[in-house]
Amino acid sequence: MAKEYDLVIIGGGTGGYVAAIRASQLGLKTAIVEKNKLGGTCLHQGCIPTKTLLKSAEVYRTMKESSDYGVLTKVEKLDFAKVQKRKSEITEQLYQGVQMLIKKNKIDVYNGIGRIMGPSIFSPLPGTVSVESDTNQENEMLIPKFVLLATGSKPRELPSLPFNKNNILSSDDMLQLDYLPESIIIVGGGVIGLEWASMLADFDVQVTIVEASNRLAPHEDDEISKEITQVFRKKGIQILTKAMITDSLEKDNQITVTVKQNGKKTEFTAEKMLVSVGRAANTEGIGLENTDIDINNGFIQVNEFYQTKESHIYAIGDCIGGMQLAHVAAREGTIAVEHMANQDPEPLNYHHVPKCTYSFPEIASIGMTEKEAKNKNFELKIGRFPFKAIGKALITGHPSGFVKLIADAKTNDLLGIHMIGPHVTDLISEASLAFVLDATPDEMAYTIHPHPTLSEIFSEASLMAEGRPIHL
Repeated sequence: MAKEYDLVIIGGGTGGYVAAIRASQLGLKTAIVEKNKLGGTCLHQGCIPTKTLLKSAEVYRTMKESSDYGVLTKVEKLDFAKVQKRKSEITEQLYQGVQMLIKKNKIDVYNGIGRIMGPSIFSPLPGTVSVESDTNQENEMLIPKFVLLATGSKPRELPSLPFNKNNILSSDDMLQLDYLPESIIIVGGGVIGLEWASMLADFDVQVTIVEASNRLAPHEDDEISKEITQVFRKKGIQILTKAMITDSLEKDNQITVTVKQNGKKTEFTAEKMLVSVGRAANTEGIGLENTDIDINNGFIQVNEFYQTKESHIYAIGDCIGGMQLAHVAAREGTIAVEHMANQDPEPLNYHHVPKCTYSFPEIASIGMTEKEAKNKNFELKIGRFPFKAIGKALITGHPSGFVKLIADAKTNDLLGIHMIGPHVTDLISEASLAFVLDATPDEMAYTIHPHPTLSEIFSEASLMAEGRPIHL
């Protein structure tokens, strides 16, 4: 039996369920088709579980350093099973919350695989969604006015290092470990690789990072990359940049790889390997071949309001590429739905999107790097201020890192803010607001920040950019 909707969303991750709630608020009869659990990668395989593990790693590290704070105690051991249990409990609690929100907003949920059909008896246009469930029941047909594709992504696999759930693991596989390995090789020094490297090193795992580019965190400002590399090496993490794995061998529950670096080949052996080289869009098996939708490099092509070539079919989040972040998918979904409802939304300014890496130390940034700004021929003024000159950072016990503010010397417009240090993934929200309000460095400097707080570093960095520092 066919059911009619204003909107059918394929994918119930962060982008999908936020879009569904906004659609319901706008009076659209909405359904979500989700093959697994509502919440998607962010809730079940990404943001929430990994940050929960990182918190346990932080507590474990702090306990080992407790004597530095005058607290004399002894850490007996790490109960990794309990760490994993806590992760599962937090994920489940949030999952129940998402289900409650969907129910509250009267959104129908279909569990199964959603596929777009071509023109048929149901509609002269492609867009009818066939829902295939695990049961032997006949497929349900959903006939919407609009379709939103929010199918997300999956860990990208290297042909030479296919995932096997034994020695060669994806980030999804890592979350299912029931014990900590003694050693691990991490292929990829981007966000996912850095977070796992930081966490595992804090859990006393021997970590080696193999990165193909010439530095860790290749999409961050050069100074951020340099700082995180120095800190990681002090933590005992071995870092190989401009390096490629040319061969691998699995034997005796270990993996041995040959790494080529600067023309020299060296063998490394570890108990496990994590391959974290990006994420591939989930675009197969959803019926795109029944439409005129364009695909480029595996990603669905959309306009500024997330319409595909089929104007009644929209797509958001990881499946369209770009900034594959949960908060970006949520905003894209809101814009797409508001466009469907003729609300005249503003397109998303990706220059205003903050990025966070929850390693230790944390990394956060918004806007252009210094190199990007120079390549666009901006005349720059830069304010750089270290956390070691901030009282609250000294109190935390980990005052390494800095804030780097980049502005246009001619117009005084902010171009970028880059941070590494304590709690910068929380502090970056002030930088985001500054970009939205088109604030200038002197306006940030004159904003009164309470003392002692980490947030004082914004006014200090701003004063540095203006050439009149106070506490340095």
